[in-house]
Amino acid sequence: MEDCIFCKIIKNEIPCDHIYDDENFLAFLDIRPVNKGHVLIVPREHHTNLLDMPPELLEKYLPVIQKIAKATVKAVKADGCNVSINNGAASGQVIFHTHFHIIPRFENDGLKVWPRNEETFNFKEVGESIKKLL
Repeated sequence: MEDCIFCKIIKNEIPCDHIYDDENFLAFLDIRPVNKGHVLIVPREHHTNLLDMPPELLEKYLPVIQKIAKATVKAVKADGCNVSINNGAASGQVIFHTHFHIIPRFENDGLKVWPRNEETFNFKEVGESIKKLL
């Protein structure tokens, strides 16, 4: 995709701090990190988000994510990490090229992941509606 910043990074049109590179994926440090060692892992093939990726590419994604997460946590001496992905604008996705975030976490770093939604709903009804679509 011509105007996709991640596609431009993949084509070396925009510089980045590469930390991992293979035939399917590229990982680099986020230029606006949430915490020290914040890494983005993108597929070389352009897909808008996780929901439109082919299953055969997804199978290859998780082992790469795990490998990079382990190395990142160890490298920055983190106490843990968040592995996350935003799918669609409503979820906070800003760059519409699939990408996972590895965000190292440190004891007492003060970062909150998600505030609790106080809205009430029928768990059984929601669960059943999801099951019907699987």
